[in-house]
Amino acid sequence: MAVPEPTLDALHIAAQAAATRQAENISAVDVADRLGITDAFFFASAPTERQVKSIIDEIEDQLREQLELKPLRREGETESRWVLLDYGHFVVHVQHDEERENYALDRLWSDAPQIDLPETD
Repeated sequence: MAVPEPTLDALHIAAQAAATRQAENISAVDVADRLGITDAFFFASAPTERQVKSIIDEIEDQLREQLELKPLRREGETESRWVLLDYGHFVVHVQHDEERENYALDRLWSDAPQIDLPETD
């Protein structure tokens, strides 16, 4: 796996933060060997726009509090159907269930190695 340990730590925090806001289908993939622009993608989804916003806010808050990380870019919050946080070494995607099904990023990156995340029950 090519993802550095600090990025793995951040992804674990993101997963735990997303779970506290009842995110669904939480996963992460290692894209370091496939893309030159980032090491990993984090995915989560929710059934409502309000919940998408809540999840993304919690992830951003926890990464800032625990690791002093701030995103380089935040996109999509106007409609909150697909909100993206770009941290450089990893990118967080939180999508409305319909957007996740429609764009199928999980299928697009299905050949990328899965990153083990902590249990989020």
